[in-house]
Amino acid sequence: MIYVYPLLSYLILIVGILICVAFIVLLERKVLGYIQLRKGPNKVGVIGVLQSFSDAIKLFTKEQVVPSYSNMIPFYISPLLTFSIILFLWVVIPFDSYLLNLEMGGLLFFCCTSLSVYGLMVSGWASNSNYAMLGAMRGVAQTISYEVSLAFFFISLMCLVGSLNFEVFKMNQEYIIILFIMVPLFFMWLASSLAETNRTPFDFAEGESELVSGFNVEYGSGGFALLFLAEYASIIFMSYLLVVLFLGGLKNFIYFNILGIIFCFVFIWMRGTLPRLRYDKLMLLAWKSFLPNSLCFFLFFLSLEIFFK
Repeated sequence: MIYVYPLLSYLILIVGILICVAFIVLLERKVLGYIQLRKGPNKVGVIGVLQSFSDAIKLFTKEQVVPSYSNMIPFYISPLLTFSIILFLWVVIPFDSYLLNLEMGGLLFFCCTSLSVYGLMVSGWASNSNYAMLGAMRGVAQTISYEVSLAFFFISLMCLVGSLNFEVFKMNQEYIIILFIMVPLFFMWLASSLAETNRTPFDFAEGESELVSGFNVEYGSGGFALLFLAEYASIIFMSYLLVVLFLGGLKNFIYFNILGIIFCFVFIWMRGTLPRLRYDKLMLLAWKSFLPNSLCFFLFFLSLEIFFK
């Protein structure tokens, strides 16, 4: 019974995430609609509430078209791999219902985010299309570049807290939240999260204006739906992780969820207001701004830890 309860709670969490993805997509379409002075979805269900569910049914019931020269097995597996990794990532968020306390949660987080690059790369390569391959190459370069900075930001936080366990982050923010100590690091982590999830202004893996949708251009029906679900599930995950790391958000369940939704809204707001950067500017930001700053933060907090020990 002790093993059944965490598994059952995790399965309930996955169902909750999938429903949450549907409503986040609806929220995004509504917010973007009002930003652009239009209504957004408002026909299916009451004020468009069922629009996302009808889109999902439509996508999963459409015929799966496979390009003639594609590598069929990797072509089918890569969306499933991407989607599975992001669902597995939710294990590291220390909900009280899990009965799980991962001592190396931070390490598992970086292992899974590193593996998600393979889903992006294989989906572009297996399509055997120049457009998809260009999108995959750009997406992989971008994701790897920002993962380096994210790793150093996290190590800086680890030096301050003294653990890779996200539960310890919660306990250490009982009296003061880390955001007050690390305001610049918070904003750099937020920008890196946008780059990791391929969101505006860093959505180069899916640059519609120059790549015709990028790495997922050959995907339709269920494959496209899984890639789409993975992207929005990762947005929700990064929003909640931001709350755990910088705002000590697990002290109160309602407070935790409200803050998570606010950061999801920030991701949407960015898409509605910011233009896409030039690709070389993106790489300059990663390697000449975020990386030196992350190294400085890491050395500063490491020296503090050594000094106070």
